[in-house]
Amino acid sequence: MATEVGNNQSVERAFAVLSAFTGGQPELRVSDVAKRAGLGLSTASRLLTTLESVGAVERDPVSGLYRLGLDLVTYAGIALNQNRVHRAARQLSQELAARLGLGANVAVRRGDTLCYLLNFEGAKARRNSVLIGAHNPLHATGLGKCLLSGLSPAQRRELLPADQLVGYTPHTLTDHQRLDAELDQLAAHGYTKEVEELAFSRACVAAPIRDQAGEVVAALSVSGPLSAIDLPQREDELSRAVVETADSISIALGYAGPHAAGASA
Repeated sequence: MATEVGNNQSVERAFAVLSAFTGGQPELRVSDVAKRAGLGLSTASRLLTTLESVGAVERDPVSGLYRLGLDLVTYAGIALNQNRVHRAARQLSQELAARLGLGANVAVRRGDTLCYLLNFEGAKARRNSVLIGAHNPLHATGLGKCLLSGLSPAQRRELLPADQLVGYTPHTLTDHQRLDAELDQLAAHGYTKEVEELAFSRACVAAPIRDQAGEVVAALSVSGPLSAIDLPQREDELSRAVVETADSISIALGYAGPHAAGASA
């Protein structure tokens, strides 16, 4: 039993080391990793050496800084390829991005944040980094609002207490009453939009994706700079395209409409 506990602790510590690396700080010194992971310097150094030996991290030969290893991409690819939402949405999202010239994104809820499963770039929405695997807040994104729409008001408040509705810009919804009202509009129209709520000069239009039981299991959005998404002129076009594509993905997941979902329940 003691050995099992020790092995479990080693796995937890290894994941703590990997979690120390972020998009904002992708390269770290041993001391940085130790501090972020809450480990002693010698323990962090030993774990990094082991992780380097299996390709999970790499060490820059010049700077001596550690970064996540490319071998992790292999595991990420396996995880994505077996994900049913990813399989159902990949081709349709890629075609949507190409047709509209905007970014097309699919995300699922992971606890109190969203996690991107897919991200395709359109000609008018180029990025210099990938979003796949990244997390964003639920209340400040179109994708997140769609994911929250699958929860009751009470469940939303339990998941996101009022003090977690952080304002990222002056446009962020920071109270549940305003969020409830926006989700009521989503239910009425089948889509929602987000304009500069997470970042300035960015906007999106999003719709929920449902499974066979009618549950919201993911969300789809098109996004880009304000000048490219041009909601005053393109909202009808974009919302129609997003809702139709989200519906197609839902059908691929077995969704047959609200009446069928209600009957199966």
